[in-house]
Amino acid sequence: MIDPDGFRPNVGIVLARDDGRVFWARRAGKDGWQFPQGGMHTDETPVEAMYRELAEETGLKREHVSVLGSTPGWLRYRLPRRYRRRHQKPICVGQKQVWFLLHFLADDDAFQLDSAEKPEFDQYRWVDFWYPVRHVIPFKRRVYVRALRHLEPMLPGQEQQDQSSETE
Repeated sequence: MIDPDGFRPNVGIVLARDDGRVFWARRAGKDGWQFPQGGMHTDETPVEAMYRELAEETGLKREHVSVLGSTPGWLRYRLPRRYRRRHQKPICVGQKQVWFLLHFLADDDAFQLDSAEKPEFDQYRWVDFWYPVRHVIPFKRRVYVRALRHLEPMLPGQEQQDQSSETE
């Protein structure tokens, strides 16, 4: 599904532990690392798409996470011309995304990166919250910054950090 402006509706997922570190995964068989993300089906809400993508890409279920928040409205990025599929109509020029911040409630053995027929990721690690901005493919960098700026105040443990900095 591509909108009239050429953008594909999509969801992005930032999965955070209690310590504020986030899930960062390597694309299967590639060098690129990213947050889980994926396209929405025509009949899905962003929340429904988020839970489906979470299960497909990580093997996690609803009971493994709680939703802490999301970005208001769409954040967009354009694909470089070399990544656009010119043989498809309509042409997709980029993604428009709603980003979700999820609190990870399980332990790492809940992950099943190979649960899908064609796994999206083959490795993961937990990284500092802003690490992905410096290490994602460059054309996604600005949308990552915008999403993380919005989601950071909702990060687990943020309330205690804010209070401790007020008392210093």
